[in-house]
Amino acid sequence: MWTRKKVLSGAVRAAQSVKSRAQASCDVSRAPGKTWVTPSGFNTGLKAFNSLSKQKEPFIVAREGVATWYSCGPTVYDHAHLGHACSYVRFDILQRILSRLFGISVIHAMVITDIDDKIIRRSREENVSTTTIATMYEEEFKRDMLSLKVIPPAVYLRVTENVHHIVAFIEGIINNGHAYATEEGDVYFDIQSIGHRYGKFVEAVEDSQLEPVKSNKRYWRDFALWKQSKPQEPYWDSPWGRGRPGWHIECSTIASSVFGRQLDVHSGGIDLAFPHHENEVAQSEAYHQCGQWANYFLHSGHLHLKGSAEKMSKSLKNVISIKDFLQSYSANEFRMFCLLTRYRSAVDYSDGSMLEARTSLRTISTFTHDATAYMKGQLQCLPVQEAFLWERLAETKAAVVKALADDFDTSRAVGAVIVLIYHGNCQLQPVAKSEGGTRSPAVFGAMVSYIRDLLDVFGIDLLHSKVKEAAVDSSGGRLEAVAEQLTHFRSEVRAFALTHQEGPNKPGLFPERLPLLKACDNLRNELAPLGVLIKDRGASSTWELTQSKLSHRVHDEDQEKSS
Repeated sequence: MWTRKKVLSGAVRAAQSVKSRAQASCDVSRAPGKTWVTPSGFNTGLKAFNSLSKQKEPFIVAREGVATWYSCGPTVYDHAHLGHACSYVRFDILQRILSRLFGISVIHAMVITDIDDKIIRRSREENVSTTTIATMYEEEFKRDMLSLKVIPPAVYLRVTENVHHIVAFIEGIINNGHAYATEEGDVYFDIQSIGHRYGKFVEAVEDSQLEPVKSNKRYWRDFALWKQSKPQEPYWDSPWGRGRPGWHIECSTIASSVFGRQLDVHSGGIDLAFPHHENEVAQSEAYHQCGQWANYFLHSGHLHLKGSAEKMSKSLKNVISIKDFLQSYSANEFRMFCLLTRYRSAVDYSDGSMLEARTSLRTISTFTHDATAYMKGQLQCLPVQEAFLWERLAETKAAVVKALADDFDTSRAVGAVIVLIYHGNCQLQPVAKSEGGTRSPAVFGAMVSYIRDLLDVFGIDLLHSKVKEAAVDSSGGRLEAVAEQLTHFRSEVRAFALTHQEGPNKPGLFPERLPLLKACDNLRNELAPLGVLIKDRGASSTWELTQSKLSHRVHDEDQEKSS
């Protein structure tokens, strides 16, 4: 077990409620109609906004220390875009918080939809098989997720590999009296058979739409569980003839094949709530004959391009691919972008919002670098109010746990960390010459360790960032060692140039050494755009590696502000 995990988990134990064991909640007698019933099991001490009840609820899992979690994966017919990334990264952050901070192991399963109308249409356009299209974009999706540091689920399951389970699941629904087959070979779910139980994710289901002219359904809202095959389409044999699964049935079947008749958490984008998740619930509860199949539905908000009311969507042709995005920004920056808003809130994407995320990361990185320089004795400061900083650190730890236990409020947690950094920076005021007062490196060590560990929980690794990885050049030498030696040499030259003349008639610096001082300043300014940021701290200097494109943007903005 990692030490950092023990430290963070220790701060959480006091906030967790007493857990109690009871029976599973998938009992038809316990949850009639649309009313959400508090599940029995183990109270984690957290609260989560549940789309089933439309409010925050105590987060209770069936097994102590374990949360079963199912999520709708991609339909693999095209490149994944930033809207997808936002949802997957947000839920990855939530799962990391549960496991790393609150000690709850997340068993996550995700479906890959590898047969669908869109995949069939794309295969015809490209004149290749549906398997070729699906495989290509599935592998690309997985690479994209790894590049964004999303932890893979415990298992990916493809629809095409589970059709036999889907057929059996549909047969079960028919046998329970909630679905029917048509003469044409289609199978539909019978909405009217479940009465008022339908409509859990909407206030009311209006019954005013006219039935399609060529429908073979009994009721206009009935949805397909099995579709008869069309010419030149992939098909599977079934009791109803050749065909393929409907969209909604795949998730109910695959989630049930992994987790059985009860599921703790189901997640997805808010656009999936109705009708997809609504139909999933109807199918699953009809098959299992239970009143509450999934206890919590967590939905992430849409990603919008700033200035647009529309979500980012392939059909709207307003997408930014993940690959293209990562040409301009890092995975760490995108995670910070996601952390700065609640996971269930809609969020505007723009260069401005990404700059805010980049600036927040830079604030954190600069503080940890400066605090480390202080601990090494490279940064001379006035005496530090050590007791005050220990108090602020304890307050921050408590505030972060409280925020994350309250529906995973990452924006409030990050805000608490930024306030802690503000207090730390107020104490790190450099002076030209130390007067030999008492130093307090331990409290800054504790602050840096806590901040790094917390960011690591969120999936942001300051110690092994893209900048650090880029610090190894092609010949195997380390750029950090070069920067260290260069800064050390520059500091000695600068100290020589800053030496004051002795004697009452010779005040100030040696005039002949001023060009050396100017050269040191020029070197500092020229290295900044190249990714080596040197900071002069009185008579000494510190350095850090940054992304060169970041340095360019920050420098340009500073110039604009000063002009």
